[in-house]
Amino acid sequence: MKSTFQTRCIILCLVLVTGLSVLSGRLVQIQLVDRQRYAENSRKAYHRTEKLSASRGEIVDRHEEPLAKSIPVATVFLDKKHLNDPKLASFGLAYQEASAEPGWNLLDPVQQRRRINGLRGEILARETADAIVQKHLAYAISILARPLGMRREELREKIEHSKGEWLAIAKDLPEDVADNLRDAVESHWVGGFEFENSIKRWYTAPNQATHLIGFTGEVEKKDDEGKPHTQVLGLFGVESSMEAFLAGRDGSREHFRDARGLVVPGNSASLKPPRAGLNVKLTIDMGIQSIVEEELDKGLAEFQSARGAVILMDPKTGEILAMASRPQFDLNLKQDLAENGYNYAIQAIYEPGSTIKIVATSGALNEGLVTPQTSIFCHNGFYQGKGYVVKDDHPAGILSFEGVLQKSNNNGTYSIGRQLGAKRFYDYLHSYGFGRKTGILLSGESSGTARNTGNEVDFSRACYGYASNVTPLQLACAYSAIASDGKLRKPHIVKSLIANDGTVVEDYPPEIVNEVIKPKTASLMRTALEKVVKAGTATRAAVAGFLVAGKTGTVQKHNPRGGYYTDKMITSFAGMMPAEDPAFVCVVVIDDPRIPTIKHQGGLIAAPVFSKIATRVAAHMNLQPTEPIVPPLAATTR
Repeated sequence: MKSTFQTRCIILCLVLVTGLSVLSGRLVQIQLVDRQRYAENSRKAYHRTEKLSASRGEIVDRHEEPLAKSIPVATVFLDKKHLNDPKLASFGLAYQEASAEPGWNLLDPVQQRRRINGLRGEILARETADAIVQKHLAYAISILARPLGMRREELREKIEHSKGEWLAIAKDLPEDVADNLRDAVESHWVGGFEFENSIKRWYTAPNQATHLIGFTGEVEKKDDEGKPHTQVLGLFGVESSMEAFLAGRDGSREHFRDARGLVVPGNSASLKPPRAGLNVKLTIDMGIQSIVEEELDKGLAEFQSARGAVILMDPKTGEILAMASRPQFDLNLKQDLAENGYNYAIQAIYEPGSTIKIVATSGALNEGLVTPQTSIFCHNGFYQGKGYVVKDDHPAGILSFEGVLQKSNNNGTYSIGRQLGAKRFYDYLHSYGFGRKTGILLSGESSGTARNTGNEVDFSRACYGYASNVTPLQLACAYSAIASDGKLRKPHIVKSLIANDGTVVEDYPPEIVNEVIKPKTASLMRTALEKVVKAGTATRAAVAGFLVAGKTGTVQKHNPRGGYYTDKMITSFAGMMPAEDPAFVCVVVIDDPRIPTIKHQGGLIAAPVFSKIATRVAAHMNLQPTEPIVPPLAATTR
């Protein structure tokens, strides 16, 4: 008997020792082995990292007029896991009941909290989990629907039919609306909703310089908890090319939340302040940009065209003062981007027609092969080469060098080109920047084509505007070399980077690419081009009180199936003013005018648009007239 009792005691002791040993081992495992895992789980449950959005830098014009700015907004997120937890949902129901009791407003915050906790226990005891969740959802919808601008049924449907556990209920809420919503959620003890601050890009003149300024978009990224967050990125134009400077750096704030998901006061952890992006100051002048946009639209409407571009630049610095492409789009609405996002000014490549005649003529002049008064035989409008011919719609026998440009004679230009020779001609063509990208800070730029094929036919055509392709921007840069000192400059659209305190962080000075022609040659070319406007093909480009120099261009559109369209033309004019010392160069391209009442020629379509732009720009720039302005004759009456 005694032996049996001892045996039972030993067995009981062994069981107790084993159990306690296992328990001790488990405690050791929890404290030492699994401590990090449990601490991490606890941290995830109550620890939050709030993104502090950096303010994106503004885009301003050369006079610091804002063109693109950031507006603080917020997104309301729904945490369905939190919303469907009856233990958390019961807080809201408890507040709903407590706040309806007599004398509620007489209680201090501590007493109110105690009453809510007491009612919460009663609710959990008497209600099923599903009933608590559904009642809390109805309560939350009653609080949030109207401030969100939604009907209750609409908000309920959005919540109940959403997929996933983390859903954006409303985006781009103004800061004051979001603050009011946040206060409503916290003061009514509503659970399951969180707020994320962000920014929205707003464009002050959304229909101007659209292809140049560009726009931003939102890219969705997920955090460590699998929750999606949006990041604003530049997708087009300057917004994209200067993204690294505009974006800044988002900050963060770590804090702890209680069981309801509310921030625990005094428990904030690390803070990483956001760093604002730099402001980008452009070279464009919005006053000039408005003039260009208005006159381009009027010209396209008058001549019944849907596509075209105008570029106006400072020839001495390469700064773009205005750039407009059509068709266009609204920067804030961003509709029809596929059809209208094409930047004609830098992406359209076309055969330039007679505007390219500056290459052969300036090259021969620069090499000393001709003078402005040299007589050029123009073959009476018909030159017979080996297997090809060069014709001209306005035959001429002998013209001076200046007369060839003035009359835009194809045979005369080719005669000058033959004196220069194909090799040197293409060297000048490339030196002017044709056949390669200009390097402007915009994506998608075309390089055009300017190949020396070794074919005499191609060489003849290239001399007077075919067999090579250019962009309007390349043409503006080339004419700027003639308008200044013969040097080709890189086109600039960014003037400087400026911090929020006004400090200039970086300047973008003018860049010379190469010297194309001598300054003396450039001066002689301006004089020759001046006569084109005085009494040549570009008389409609004239501006009262000023001497204008420039060249017209008319070319048949290439048919992708081969050959050329007989009824589709591209008309252009490249000019500068004042001719003796140009303050600006302006290139106008009108693609496929359809007006039936006039000939589709550069001198009749693009030149008048230039004249209207130049007249208004001269007044805007306060240019002083250099020529007498002849008043119109007084009308006689009978």
